[in-house]
Amino acid sequence: MKTGSSRGLTFKFTIAFTIFAVVILIVTGVATYFSQMNNYKIECENSIRNIGEYLAAMMKNEGPDFIKYQDYFMNNYKDIRIDYDFNSYEEARQSFIRAFSQKYPGKALGVDINIEDTPKDIQELYFIYKHKYWLLLFEKTRTVFHIPYTYYLVMGDDRARLDSLKEGQDKRYNVCYMIDGERTRDEANEKGAEKLLYLGDTYYNAREENELEWNTWETGKRQDGFREWDNDWGHTYSCYTPLIIDGKKLGVIGTEIEVETVNRGILMNSLKQMGIIAGIFVVGLIMMLILIRLRFIRKALRLADAMSRYSNTKDVVIADEVEKTFSGTDEIDSLGKEFAIMVREMAEHMQKMIRASRQLEVSRKREHEMSELAIRDSLTGIRNKTAYDREVFKIEREIEEGEKTFGIAMCDLNYLKKINDTYGHEKGDMAIQKLCRVICITFAHSPVFRIGGDEFAIILKNNDYASVDSLIEKFYAELKALSYDGTAEMWEAPSAAIGYALYDEKVDRGSYESVFKRADGEMYRKKTEMKAVRE
Repeated sequence: MKTGSSRGLTFKFTIAFTIFAVVILIVTGVATYFSQMNNYKIECENSIRNIGEYLAAMMKNEGPDFIKYQDYFMNNYKDIRIDYDFNSYEEARQSFIRAFSQKYPGKALGVDINIEDTPKDIQELYFIYKHKYWLLLFEKTRTVFHIPYTYYLVMGDDRARLDSLKEGQDKRYNVCYMIDGERTRDEANEKGAEKLLYLGDTYYNAREENELEWNTWETGKRQDGFREWDNDWGHTYSCYTPLIIDGKKLGVIGTEIEVETVNRGILMNSLKQMGIIAGIFVVGLIMMLILIRLRFIRKALRLADAMSRYSNTKDVVIADEVEKTFSGTDEIDSLGKEFAIMVREMAEHMQKMIRASRQLEVSRKREHEMSELAIRDSLTGIRNKTAYDREVFKIEREIEEGEKTFGIAMCDLNYLKKINDTYGHEKGDMAIQKLCRVICITFAHSPVFRIGGDEFAIILKNNDYASVDSLIEKFYAELKALSYDGTAEMWEAPSAAIGYALYDEKVDRGSYESVFKRADGEMYRKKTEMKAVRE
């Protein structure tokens, strides 16, 4: 009877223990699975967002050069032949440099000569070098960040080939893959053994099927949420980042990440963990009941508690607690150690993503700060000659596009050399700063630039353009007010001459330089009248 009772109790306890173990296994496995899935989805979403922002930042850093590159691509990609099997852009870059140097010895691109002013063959070499650079960057991004696909789209551009467009389809919803992170061969145009890269792959993307993509393009802002869909790369989440340079919408960067494979991996890992725990329980059932009750059940409950707490809190300190508790060599101890390693790896992975995001933000801030420092005059705080040259380039583009309502005012400080020689350069700097404040106060609605030691340029816009004559009278009145009692020193009440010219299509014929020369001539004439011609 005693033996039978012992066996019955052991059997009953084993059944109860097994049921309890199964419940714990299922609950723990499901909680771990969904917890990991949720964390991974958040990491994936942040990752592809950051990748899109990183690529956009790289493109924006090119500024007007990227706009020229895109314009050339859309106008000429049908006629350009690029080899398919390249893995570096350096050879293409060197080819361009050699051709440019031979054609323009001693000249610098973008300083002495613009790429659009070079012959067609040099422009083509430049485009090939640039396209290889950007394609390799997109491909490297895929490899480094382990994502299946990333690309750059030009949206609704009429210049793209419309071969696939069917009757009744709106060409505004045509997209061109300008930079395709997945290379395609242009087999139709290949000859012999050569392999060519297919350029300008174009599709019709119906708006109702690609609403997130088109909303990103139309608003110029990244949209919340992701597009979940099945494509050639599997079941993916897609994120779209708009590219805007100098206020101009250029295209959309697409980044995708495949989640189904990871889901299966997490499911298998969860099932594996459940299987390991189940195996330990089977081994434990073979051992003495007392050993199960006093040691293994207690450890299993502790591990289950640690898993549950981690599932709820995501606190990595739990890994330290688990390692201290499960310091032995049995199966449950091993499982606890594996769980601690898994917790730390997940925490480390999350920290890496956070650091990558922060580094990207720091890089963007540093780039902005460097850009601001590069265009600021250290003495006056206003924009310098570099900023002025950029503004001139922008105005010349606007003139070509039909925007011709602007003027230029040139202002020059009188007697700066006399102030420097008589009172020292510190007083000369004070005179320049004094004059700069008067100019900025007077022409409050126009950008002001210091383009020389004592020379300032004002681009007349908005209200300043319409009331320039009254503003010049105000300017001289402000200068005169500085020496209201006649006792102010030369640097306290500086003297200056100002002259201006408004753009006249008949006179200037689309030339910014013509307006500048007329304004400069007016300023010099005023200096002559004031008998203050620069020494």
